[in-house]
Amino acid sequence: MPADRSDQPLFVVMLGGVDGDGLEALMRRALEASALDLLEAARETGRFGEVLLVADRAPKLPLPDGSRLVLDEVGEPFHFGRQLAAVVDESEAGRFVYAGAGSGPLIGPAELEALAAGIETAESICVTNNFYSADLFALRPAGLLGQLAPWPAADNGVPRALKEQFAIETRELPRTTATQLNLDSPIDLVAIALAGVGGPRLRAFLDDWSPGTDRVAAAGRHFTDRHAEVLIAGRASARSWQYLERETACRVRMLAEERGMTAAGRDLDGTARSFLGQLIEAVGAERCFGELIPDLCDAAFIDVRPLLAHLGIHASRADRFAADLGESESIEDERLRAIVVAATASPVPVVLGGHSLVAGAMMLLNDWVWNEHDRLLAEAED
Repeated sequence: MPADRSDQPLFVVMLGGVDGDGLEALMRRALEASALDLLEAARETGRFGEVLLVADRAPKLPLPDGSRLVLDEVGEPFHFGRQLAAVVDESEAGRFVYAGAGSGPLIGPAELEALAAGIETAESICVTNNFYSADLFALRPAGLLGQLAPWPAADNGVPRALKEQFAIETRELPRTTATQLNLDSPIDLVAIALAGVGGPRLRAFLDDWSPGTDRVAAAGRHFTDRHAEVLIAGRASARSWQYLERETACRVRMLAEERGMTAAGRDLDGTARSFLGQLIEAVGAERCFGELIPDLCDAAFIDVRPLLAHLGIHASRADRFAADLGESESIEDERLRAIVVAATASPVPVVLGGHSLVAGAMMLLNDWVWNEHDRLLAEAED
């Protein structure tokens, strides 16, 4: 007899908003693959009732057995909070687990078990991977989501809004590489490709794409060098710094700025401020990346979104993706193109990206570098 799933939590993955040609189409394929791997992991746990993919269009790959597709309403402007609340309400589930399509490239049954178990311990609780910028969360009672006013426009601020409006208990999952890595940009896929990890569909996609990894690998190898200094800049947390101090051999120069920028809307209202943005304003991108940053470090990982917001560069997503991969010739925005040209010409390896670059992708890259370091040592001893 199949297990009775009527009293089990709902599991929802949401996929949409990324579409187009070129790098946008590439990211869409990666997100679809990651979302389907996540659905399969959820079914493997046996902890969930319905397992749903909520998407703006059907994925090209078939859904895993036991999961179901829910399409956005045609003709209706998409709104994250309204859509998720409607799906949860229709399910009549008393509790649910949500994940963005890009939140689970390394998430497996163990992390999903932890989310499901976390909302069994209290009548009113939210469990998430990041309180200030969530990519996945679990909620009990499920109906609280629909009572948020206003409905959240994105997933990032949901746990914080629940805490502020309803004073419910909130907990974070342990901050591991798996729980902190989100697919923000193609540069995150480069880190995954280097490390050789991910679910079966995502791995198949990366094998087909075969992204260039030399620049990212060159920067990452400084993590194992006790004589090197690495600059981390952007929306990095104190926990990221603690991780680097504990898990790397290099010296770390940290510039943390504009944490929670997107959730607070500071990237859109003109209030975001960035020291790196001010530096580029003062001396220009060429001198910033050609002289000043190389004087500070041997390699740099820069979440470029805060400095772009500071400079008022509202580049298209296609331009941002191209910037992260160093593909300056593909960038239409002249100011962004000049920054990327300067960064790629720097005498030290500079890696640009989004928030995940200075969080989960950085952790994954460090894991890979040390594995490579240990492998080479073992081969040398044989």
